[in-house]
Amino acid sequence: MIKLILGTILAICIGITLGLIGGGGSILALPILKYVMGVETKSAVAMTLVIVGVVSLIGVIPHWLKGNVNFKTALLFSPAAMLGAYLGARIASLPIINSTIQLIFFAVMMLVAAFFMIRKSSRISEVKQHHDADEKHHDKYRFFLIPTEGLIVGIVTGFVGVGGGFMIIPALVLLGKTPMKEAVGTSLLIITFKSLAGFAGYFGQVPMDVNIMIIFTIAASLGTIFGAYLTEFIKPKLLEKSFGYFVIAVAVYILIQR
Repeated sequence: MIKLILGTILAICIGITLGLIGGGGSILALPILKYVMGVETKSAVAMTLVIVGVVSLIGVIPHWLKGNVNFKTALLFSPAAMLGAYLGARIASLPIINSTIQLIFFAVMMLVAAFFMIRKSSRISEVKQHHDADEKHHDKYRFFLIPTEGLIVGIVTGFVGVGGGFMIIPALVLLGKTPMKEAVGTSLLIITFKSLAGFAGYFGQVPMDVNIMIIFTIAASLGTIFGAYLTEFIKPKLLEKSFGYFVIAVAVYILIQR
C-alpha cells in the first residue's frame, strides 16, 4: 500500500514536470515503475507507453487550442514512427532481449535527453540557424528523411518506452519546416500515436498490472494539468535545466544497478 501511495505521488510529480516544461517528465515513469513499484522491466516499459501516450494526448490539447499543431506534418511522421514503435516492442519482447539490455539502453537515452534539456535554449537557436542554412538541401530529401527519422525514433520508443520528443522536435524543424512553436505540440501528437502503437506490440506478450497502469495514468494526467497551471508562476527554463541534471543522476543510478 505504501509503495502504491508513493508511486502515485511520484506519478503526479511526473505530470507536473511534464506540464511545466512541456516534455521530458515522462522519462521517469519507467524507473518509478521498476524501482519503486517493483514491476518487471518489460512490463514496466509496456505500461510506461500507455502513461506516456495518454499524458501526451492531454498535453496536445492546449497547443491545439492555440493552433500550434501541424496535422499535415504529424500525418507524414506518424505512420513510420508507429511502425517503428511496434517493431521496437516486438524486438524487446524476444527472449534474447533481457532487462539488462533494455535498462542500459534506456539509461543511455536518459543521458541524451538530459543533455538536450540542459542545452535547450542554445540548441533551439542552432536548429533554427541550421534549418535556414540548409533549407534547400533538406527540401529535396525531406519526404524520405522524415519517415526514416520517424521509424528510428519509433523503434527507440517501442524498445525502452521513451517518448523521444528531444529527437522529434529538431527533425520537425529541420526536415518538416515546422515553426518551433508548432513543433512541440505536433511532437506530442506523434508521441501519442507511436506510444499506443508500441503498447500494441507488447500487448499479450508481457504481463501488465492494469490497476497500477490506470492509477499512474490518471495521476500523471492530473499532474500535467496542474503543471500547466503552474507555468503562470514558475519559469519553465530554469526548472528544465535542473530537471536535466536530475535525469542524469537517475540514469547513473540505473547503470550502477546493472
